[in-house]
Amino acid sequence: MIYELKDRSSFGLTTKEANKRLAKYGPNVLKKKERISPIKIFLEQFNDFIIWVLIVATIISGAMGEKADAITILVIVIMNAILGFIQEFKTEKSLEALKELSSPTAKVIRDGNVKVVNAETLVIGDLVILESGDKIPADCVLKEDSGLMLDESLLTGESVGVEKTSKSKNNNIYMGTIVLKGKAKGKVIETGMKTEMGKIAEMLDDIKVEKSPLKEKLNNLGKILVVLCILICIIVTLTGIWRGQNKYEMFLLGVSLAVAAIPEGLAAIVTVSLALGVSKMLKRNALIRKLPAVETLGCTSIICSDKTGTLTENNMTVKKIYADDKFFDIDKEGIYGNLMLKKAFTYCNDFNLDYEASNLNKSILGDPTETALVKAFFKNTNEVKKFMSKATRIYDNPFDSDRKMMSVIMKENGKQTCYVKGAPERVIKKCDYIYIKGKVEKFTPDYKRRILRAIEKMSYSALRCIAGAYRERNLSKDYSIENKLIFLGVAGIIDPPRKEVKSAVLKCKMAGIRPVMITGDHKNTAYAIGKELDICKSQDQVITGDEINNLNDRELGKRIKNTTIFARVSPNHKLRIVKAFKNKNKIVAMTGDGVNDAPAVKEADIGISMGVTGTDVTKEASSMILLDDNFKTIVSAVEEGRVIYDNIRKFIRYLLSCNLGEVLTMFLASLFYLPTPLLPIQILFVNLATDGLPAIALGVDPPDTDIMSERPRPKGESIFARGLKEKIIIRGSLIGICTVLAFIVGSYYGMSLEASRTLALSTLIMSQLIHVFECRSEKHSIFEIKFFTNIYLVFSVLISVVMLLSILYVPFMQSVFHTVPLNLGQWLIVVFFSGTIALINSIYLYFK
Repeated sequence: MIYELKDRSSFGLTTKEANKRLAKYGPNVLKKKERISPIKIFLEQFNDFIIWVLIVATIISGAMGEKADAITILVIVIMNAILGFIQEFKTEKSLEALKELSSPTAKVIRDGNVKVVNAETLVIGDLVILESGDKIPADCVLKEDSGLMLDESLLTGESVGVEKTSKSKNNNIYMGTIVLKGKAKGKVIETGMKTEMGKIAEMLDDIKVEKSPLKEKLNNLGKILVVLCILICIIVTLTGIWRGQNKYEMFLLGVSLAVAAIPEGLAAIVTVSLALGVSKMLKRNALIRKLPAVETLGCTSIICSDKTGTLTENNMTVKKIYADDKFFDIDKEGIYGNLMLKKAFTYCNDFNLDYEASNLNKSILGDPTETALVKAFFKNTNEVKKFMSKATRIYDNPFDSDRKMMSVIMKENGKQTCYVKGAPERVIKKCDYIYIKGKVEKFTPDYKRRILRAIEKMSYSALRCIAGAYRERNLSKDYSIENKLIFLGVAGIIDPPRKEVKSAVLKCKMAGIRPVMITGDHKNTAYAIGKELDICKSQDQVITGDEINNLNDRELGKRIKNTTIFARVSPNHKLRIVKAFKNKNKIVAMTGDGVNDAPAVKEADIGISMGVTGTDVTKEASSMILLDDNFKTIVSAVEEGRVIYDNIRKFIRYLLSCNLGEVLTMFLASLFYLPTPLLPIQILFVNLATDGLPAIALGVDPPDTDIMSERPRPKGESIFARGLKEKIIIRGSLIGICTVLAFIVGSYYGMSLEASRTLALSTLIMSQLIHVFECRSEKHSIFEIKFFTNIYLVFSVLISVVMLLSILYVPFMQSVFHTVPLNLGQWLIVVFFSGTIALINSIYLYFK
């Protein structure tokens, strides 16, 4: 047995020795790319043509004697750069932390116990346990193996699987290659850069930078807006010069307006929002491996989920056993005593016995099904040890998702016996005899009917059934050992549904998402669990793998219209199911754990792997890892995906509305031959006060309470869909018009040009700060949104208001920004023009 600790040399290294070797040889990592330095990130904030022009202009301004303006503009530019640096640096740190969390793990024997450790901590001499789907974490020499086949294409370029055995000369296995089949135990001989992979590491680039499609779209939009803004700025500048205004002032005004109007931070804030969202998902046990998945999550319309461990607790217990033509109730009658069935379920099993633990519940480790079968027959650890010492495994044929069986050959008292366990219908087909009441009899059709009725009865009680059989003579180490078997009995295992899943399923349905169960279990077992969780209502919604085999793709497409449970399916069926749903224009999330699930997981719009039971291959194919293997986590991730997308729409609405208002303010003044309503330094101040902190705070805004009551959005939907474009144009235009009107009213009442500009400046800033609260919801008015649910936004707005008051009432700041203090009457004008439109809009939404 691969996990059996036969002698002290199989107990692996001690933790103390492993730590000593780790300090000596270093971590088991390949050479990594150098991280971007904080200094480089900061300097890149100035790598923009408009910023260069502005810096040159301020230098000229200083040379011409306008030193106060020059210094102030440079300070504003530096402060903007600092804000940009903080955003980008935090994003880099978040993404680095996520990479660390998604780094591979390895199963090793330390201190005589099987432990899962970070692959980076492996050292020479470690004993590594490998199973189907694992990526080999270091160069090893095989010590034990069973049916081992590897994919070494990463090193050799050959896509054909390679058989490996500890008994051949070619018994080395290498870092980065993948276990396709079988299992093994290997001793680490090289780590890190000294491995075969390390020797060619310079030619490899394992770090892939995932590009966000939304960010790319916004980058392209930004380029278009840059061109439009620059054209408008040129028009404003040339109009001013044509009207005889100072050329230098008009040039500086044009550049300042361009800096304020161009939403250069749009794509950057998207990245920040995605990174923050990914961190939130991590707190809810969903590890995002690929940033684009965050955007796609909000579109999800189908969630295809495994049953075991995802919809259920994965806490399995044998409840009933059918053998000797009768039922045995474990809860009522205690430990089951049929020796042959005990041998079949204990010997034909890959459990790991923790030799340190005395409590049976804590000492049997490994797959929950394997563990449950062992616990049905033993009272304590000593019994298990004693029983296992009586036989030696000399061959095994591991469980295969196509065969749905596992077989071993055990040597007992010099005699070889084959034991088999697996799906009852598969085992029954291989049996010619039955062991009943201590005798071997012919396996008659009557016996088969009674066993099938018993299986059906157990499956209707949501019991997962596992059959056992054996064979004593004419053994050969090939698939033929799984023929002419003697049937022993069936164990019925209960795996109760997770308590939280039912409410998660309801949330899915409210959100227009169809939850679908995919399982290898019997149709009746799957239906019983599905009905309890409200995934299905009738057996008409259940389809089996055999039925799928008899359907072509077009027929399968018709059947899946109302199907919510797929039972007795193989990994190959999963791929067909994903494609069938996608052909119906559904956005599919698909879970998987085994190596054969990887194609379906990769094909799905959102591939989800299991963090607890998933293989390395499936994790690499996925875009999201469930750290707790829980269905509720998928639904939480979908909800978070919707929240992130909505928040991105919020700050796009805010930034573009405000920028449009600023451009329109200057354009309208120029169009109607008005004096310049805002000076260059005032425009830059608006950009600093309103564009930074409030926009970032919108990125962490809590969701609308009814966000999971909406239908999934189409995957190709424009970010400006559902009226967002109209909202931006209308609100941006109103901000610009109101700012110009405030400037005109100031002039009409005989205020000085400086006072009128201060009115316009205050109106523009207050309009934007009021509008930021409007942007918190597209359906609800300010009156319906709880004010303090986003404390970050409240504080950012307060900071902006304090900044405004400081330039109005601090004498030194007044001289720098060319403002005057406003009296109560002037503030009423500001409040009227900045607040009236928001009030009208809120009343409209409230009664809509």
